[in-house]
Amino acid sequence: MSEQATQHVNAYTIDGDLFKVIVNDEGQYSIWPEQKLTPAGWVDSGFSGSKPDCSSYVDTHWTDMRPLSLQRAMLNAQH
Repeated sequence: MSEQATQHVNAYTIDGDLFKVIVNDEGQYSIWPEQKLTPAGWVDSGFSGSKPDCSSYVDTHWTDMRPLSLQRAMLNAQH
């Protein structure tokens, strides 16, 4: 009897799958599988595509990595 190697597939990294960009209330972005429900606390940005396309979208739109609450606190501290 021959043994077959079991290959585990990570559903988050399959080439060719569609992904969507989601954003939380702190303005943080994430790439999420299109076929999965958006997790609580996150909203769909309206952009979907390949993983590289979504990464490019995030790079273009998430220009300040600080959470929104920190951005606001730092702005208030300056005044």
